[in-house]
This record gives sequence, structure tokens and C-alpha cells, in this order.
Amino acid sequence: MTQKIAILPGDGIGPEIIAEAVKVLHALNLDLQLETAPVGGAGYEAAGHPLPPATLKLAQESDAILFGAVGDWKYDTLERALRPEQAILGLRKALGLFANFRPAICYEQLVNASSLKPELVSGLDILIIRELTGDIYFGQPRGRRTAEDGHFPGAEEAFDTMRYSRPEIERIAHVAFQAAQKRSKRVTSVDKANVLETFQLWKDVMTEVGQQYPDVQLDHMYVDNAAMQLVRAPKRFDVVVTGNMFGDILSDEASMLTGSIGMLPSASLNDKKQGLYEPSHGSAPDIAGQGIANPLATILSAAMMLRFSLGHEAAAQRIEAAVQKVLAQGLRTADIYSEGTTKVSTAQMGDAVVAAL
Repeated sequence: MTQKIAILPGDGIGPEIIAEAVKVLHALNLDLQLETAPVGGAGYEAAGHPLPPATLKLAQESDAILFGAVGDWKYDTLERALRPEQAILGLRKALGLFANFRPAICYEQLVNASSLKPELVSGLDILIIRELTGDIYFGQPRGRRTAEDGHFPGAEEAFDTMRYSRPEIERIAHVAFQAAQKRSKRVTSVDKANVLETFQLWKDVMTEVGQQYPDVQLDHMYVDNAAMQLVRAPKRFDVVVTGNMFGDILSDEASMLTGSIGMLPSASLNDKKQGLYEPSHGSAPDIAGQGIANPLATILSAAMMLRFSLGHEAAAQRIEAAVQKVLAQGLRTADIYSEGTTKVSTAQMGDAVVAAL
């Protein structure tokens, strides 16, 4: 049966990197129907909203979504509800994409591109699982008001609400433990239970759910210590599970251990295995149109899409092997270039992956 993929390139370098991933998907000769729609700033330009109704409808009707990136400085003066970044938040909420997978793998060919010593990152393979639809990003109430108390009564203040319910924590916990069972059977739950009531509940529920997985080792770590340990001894981690805000920060930190955020794919799944797949980096409008962006994170996101939402494990492995081969050939985009390797453009990197397939 034909499987439908929504292609949402977005802004900045989004269209360039998505084009290379689409090129790779076409080369696999699978029965896929690809349909493109505007999102982010492109959605605002086309329909007056970062997530146009037609784009949302396409996403909801698709088996999976391949997403580029959204955001551009020229939209910073728009009211918050119309800014490009609201598109990704809207998609997460509308599709119930509660589980975000961000692998941080340091390929042997890129060990020297990492900001850490080679012995700290050689063989690195971490999976960060971030809860994606709760926490302070979605908690209510939020807004601005005149302070009635605090240090400066009468002053303008802004407020957001951090909150998690037991079912939200339970479902992401099961995702983490089940992922660990397929890896090294270790889960590190990251919280701030010593300060935040929200994360005391998080820690309690993680402990309870962990008892259902006696084959998986669970340890708890405060987020500030986790941030330190990621650069001190990153290979101590296997699966890291945490809330929305902490996961946002830690996954970007982990990305730099691998040499470049341009190498990191991600997947965001709902309970039906419908997923949104995107590179972990942003839209980088400062380099858009120059043909120097790294498309490998997007290509690897397409591999994750084939694996988790579409059931094409062999095809996913083919893409990952092709990326390894291209790196072994010494081909590098500007972000991972080093002396002795060959610098290539965005399109040339995509062509090389297709050739390696």
C-alpha cells in the first residue's frame, strides 16, 4: 500500500536540506507518495499563518512528516502567534507528538570534529528521549500582568507554568525503558526534584514504572549535573529521558559532542507511531541559499522515518550505511570540514549519498 509523506521544507536552509533527503527517498524506489506544503515563515507568506489549515490537514492525513526548519529574523516583529516557530509547536500539539528521539552518535570519521578529546567521544552513542507536549512550553496559565506581590509589586511581570500529570510521565517512561531494552539497558532520568515539585512527581513516577522493567538499570540525575556529565564523561549515558525544557537544552549540548549539530536527526512520535522527522538544528537564515548547509541530519531523519513510522527497516539501514560510506570517503560539508578532507556543497553531499546507495 502506498504510504503518504508530508514534505514541509519551511524556511532558511530548510528547502535545501529537504531537497537532498527527498532525492535519497526517490533513489530507494519505495511506494511512497510525497506531497509538499508551506510551513513556518513560508506558511505565513502563503496563507497568513505559520501553520496553514491545508498544511495541518496534510500532516494529519499523512503516515509521516519530513520537516525542514522554520524561523527567520524578518518575522521577529510579528505577534507571537504568527511567528514561524509556532508551526512546530502547533504540529506537536495537534498530532499528539509526545515522544522526541534525539540520537547523539559520534561517527568514527568525525571524532576529531568534536569539541571534546577523542577518547571521550570515540564510540559515543546516546539516545535522548524528550517529553514533547507538556512542561513549561505548554503549561497554563501563562502571560503578562502587573505583579501583585513579589519583590516589585506593581511592576510588569511575565509568567509561565511548569506542569506534568502522572499519565504524561508514565507514557514517556515506558517509551524510554522499552528503547533501553533494545540498547544497553540503562536509563538515566534527568530531573530537578530537589527544587521543583513537578519533577519530584516525575522522579516518583519514573521509579514506579522502572519496577516494571527489572532488566533495565535506572538512575536519577539532577539536570545541572547531567549537563556537566555530558561534557565530562558522556559515554556513561545510554538512554536519557527528561522533560520538555531540559530535553531541549541537553539534546543541543549533546549534539556538539558529535562534531556538528548538522549530523543529528530527530523523531517525534505519537501513540499511533505517526511521526514528524526533522534535523535537530534550526533554519540558519544566515547561510540560506549558499549551498553550504549539511543535509546529513535531514537524510538520517528520513532513515528514522522509514524505521519508526513506515516499517522499512532495511531501507533505513541502507541510508545509514550510505552516510557512513560517504564520510569514510572523506566528503565533508563546511561544518564538519577539516584539513585532509574534501569540502562539498549541500547538493554534492546529497548526490554522494545517492551514489553510495
